Amino acid sequence: MSNILEVNNVVKQYGNYTALNNVSLAVPSGSIYGLLGPNGAGKTTLIRIINQITMPDSGQVLLDGEVLKPDHIQYIGYLPEERGLYKTMKVGEQCLYLAQLKGLSHQEAKKQLKYWFEKFGIEDWWNKKIQELSKGMAQKIQFVVTVLHKPKLLILDEPFSGFDPVNANLIKDEIIELNKQGTSVIFSTHRMESVEEMCNYIALIHKSNKLIEGKLNDVKQQYRTNTFQIGVLTNDIEGLMYQLTQKFSVEQTIFKSLNDDIKLEVKIGNHTSNELLSILTSFGQVTHFVEKIPSVNDIFIQAVSK
Repeated sequence: MSNILEVNNVVKQYGNYTALNNVSLAVPSGSIYGLLGPNGAGKTTLIRIINQITMPDSGQVLLDGEVLKPDHIQYIGYLPEERGLYKTMKVGEQCLYLAQLKGLSHQEAKKQLKYWFEKFGIEDWWNKKIQELSKGMAQKIQFVVTVLHKPKLLILDEPFSGFDPVNANLIKDEIIELNKQGTSVIFSTHRMESVEEMCNYIALIHKSNKLIEGKLNDVKQQYRTNTFQIGVLTNDIEGLMYQLTQKFSVEQTIFKSLNDDIKLEVKIGNHTSNELLSILTSFGQVTHFVEKIPSVNDIFIQAVSK
């Protein structure tokens, strides 16, 4: 698979502070790529370099195989966390202006804006000023002007900030649809549940350094602990616990269940899940048997804590 974006050994310093320390990333074409990290990790600096708002001290950025240059901005859509609409300007006038900055003609800009305004049911907002809109309504306008030039690469920094659940779901569906149509997405957020739901690749930056990068399933495989949550209905709890502890690491745990069963968390180590299941079924009815797959949140905390 080719890469829509490659960041090669990028360094950025502000005085004595290193914002990015020799960071390299590869964003596959057609992916939704989660760019993760705690506050101050260097994510925003990297995004600004990709958008040519600032330049790296050393290293190189490639967009679709070419060294990044000024006219590449027409292929990128950027939704910053701090929104940048002119509050006293009318919505329609502002959208047309920003669309033309991205290289659209006046006619094509009006056509695209008509499509998006009808899609979101916001035709009545055309002559309103941004200051008349709620934060969520203004966010919707910002999203429209970010995507209406059909960018190859869409960079979203906390895209659901300010949205209620209904509108957050609407924007999520639009991001997924744009991705299906071929737009590659870099998705920076602290909402780990959104990363779980939408991203197929992730990278984690911490203290200016890249700690993790790869396909989400592969990263989860690396952090897998071979731990199972089990529930068992048995009349011989002592016997079951004795047999389990001969082979496995066992702890009692809590999870939702409709049964009055014993709930355990079992780490199988070098043994197999079939060995565990065989012991469980010999002592009673297995009501719950699920491998505890590490979540993105678990991985984030574990990697950063190290």
